[in-house]
Amino acid sequence: MIRLNGNYGYVYLTIIAIISWWLVRLTGSDELGRVAVPAHSPDYFSKGYTKLEMSELGRPKSKLIADEMIHFSDDSTTHMVNPLMFFYNERTPPWVIKSEAGVLSADGKDLLLKGKVYVDRAAAEGVRELKIHTYNLKVKPETSYAETDEWAELISLPNWTTGVGMKLTFAEPIHLELLSKVKGNYETK
Repeated sequence: MIRLNGNYGYVYLTIIAIISWWLVRLTGSDELGRVAVPAHSPDYFSKGYTKLEMSELGRPKSKLIADEMIHFSDDSTTHMVNPLMFFYNERTPPWVIKSEAGVLSADGKDLLLKGKVYVDRAAAEGVRELKIHTYNLKVKPETSYAETDEWAELISLPNWTTGVGMKLTFAEPIHLELLSKVKGNYETK
């Protein structure tokens, strides 16, 4: 018998490792640990989600609340059920936006509120109550801006106005514009 300087143990271990690797490749059992992930699958979620954004001065700027939040790994979008968004101003009551569903873009700069959307601002000294009903509102939380191409109804009793397409800036200076087919009913004194 040939002796390899007393290193039989290493030779045997190497041969066993090669045979084991070959058997694993032969049987395909190395594929057992891999699981196919569906293309659009959630990677985390939350029930009772809340996100608060502060201004440079440490005051609330905006707040987002949702019954459920689901983040998807493939496109990094965040889907929400019953989202409720607040935009805060120093001189007026907060703007409150509510919808049935919402999708926040991967970079957090675009929030699409799907289905029926309600926008409310309560009355205060020098400010009348305003209610807006519309559909599919695109919100840019960073710039306190929203727009839609859908029908919109503005109610500030005793007046109401309707139109198709709307642009709204929630921050000072507040700006609201209906884009087409505008009609309304206004009470005169």
